Amino acid sequence: MDCFREVARLALLVGVGAVGSASIAAAQTGAAASLTVQDLTSGGPAAVLGQLAKLKAVAAAGKGKIAVLLPDTRSSARWATEDAPGFAKAFQTMGLSPSDYIISNAQGSPATQQTQAEQAITQGASVILIANLDSGSAAAIEANAKAQGVLSLDYDRLTLNGSAAYYVSFDGEAVGRLLGAGLVQGIKELKVAKPQIYELGGSPTDNNGTLFENGYDSVFNPLYASKAATLVTRVRVPNWDNQVGETMFQQAFQAHPEINAVLAANDGMAQSAIAVLKNEKIPPNTVPITGQDATLQGVQNILAGYQWMTVYKPIYQQVAAAAVVAVYARAQQTPPAGLLNGTVDAQSHKVPSVLLSAETVTKDNMQATVIADKFIDPAQLCTGEFASICAKTGIH
Repeated sequence: MDCFREVARLALLVGVGAVGSASIAAAQTGAAASLTVQDLTSGGPAAVLGQLAKLKAVAAAGKGKIAVLLPDTRSSARWATEDAPGFAKAFQTMGLSPSDYIISNAQGSPATQQTQAEQAITQGASVILIANLDSGSAAAIEANAKAQGVLSLDYDRLTLNGSAAYYVSFDGEAVGRLLGAGLVQGIKELKVAKPQIYELGGSPTDNNGTLFENGYDSVFNPLYASKAATLVTRVRVPNWDNQVGETMFQQAFQAHPEINAVLAANDGMAQSAIAVLKNEKIPPNTVPITGQDATLQGVQNILAGYQWMTVYKPIYQQVAAAAVVAVYARAQQTPPAGLLNGTVDAQSHKVPSVLLSAETVTKDNMQATVIADKFIDPAQLCTGEFASICAKTGIH
């Protein structure tokens, strides 16, 4: 009889333990399921990273590797300095080990990106997260992945006619509107008479370049129509190549020396225009130029008066959101409804999306944005000739 009682007691303990474990797992899943866009965009990098620890149970339930395919280092330094290390930190915070993910950079070659994707699948990838070089090559990568049961996630750049299950990016047209409004403000503040605007846009094969252009032209078109400003010319720079952009702007400036305002779609393009203007002995605080990505060079150009503003996209938020979606996909679970806050049209299908908000950075709010977020290190920013400028503008 005692033997039966002991067996019953042990069974009860096991049952209680199982219920307790289930309760803990449920609590963890519930906490993870409550994650929203607000959770991943509030409180700065440390707070956002802390939210990811809630996903350890989901991460543990997943199988296979997550392959992150980044495009290049030419279009922007961010891919190497922010995105790559950011993904590694995000995955590790959720409990993944380096053997659970692969982070590659195609260095501007679609063929290389395709090879990296195929290698990742061979190595056991169950999810591919891709920032494409162009929609055509990425759609082929996603079709091949789908045929092998691997889920794709578009990151930063939408793949038109692709087969991505999710998309994580900043709202491209909203970014474009910030660029347009920033140039208009620069024209006003620098008292540019009869604005002659040159639009130095992003790659024609990048859907983001199109979204940005749609956004800033929604600001400029009324000005062009009313003759309050003149469009000198509008170009899109292949592959976001800064050297090509510099050549295009140099040729345009030689043909149209009346250009006195430049819409540059990112900080690299801004630097291309600045290099030409410097060579032409145009002084700072004369020609307003926009930018995007809040790179160290871009922010220094703002301090020096050669660039009016940049669009700051908190990359840590984008990385965190994409890492969360990827971990859910790896566990074959649907991301929380509060995280998927939009849908975009990839032409082939509608893609559930996480669309984040960006903000304008000028000399006046630099300390409260990119410095406060530790996106830019003031020790790197405030060196040499910039030390005195930082002191005057309160950057520390």
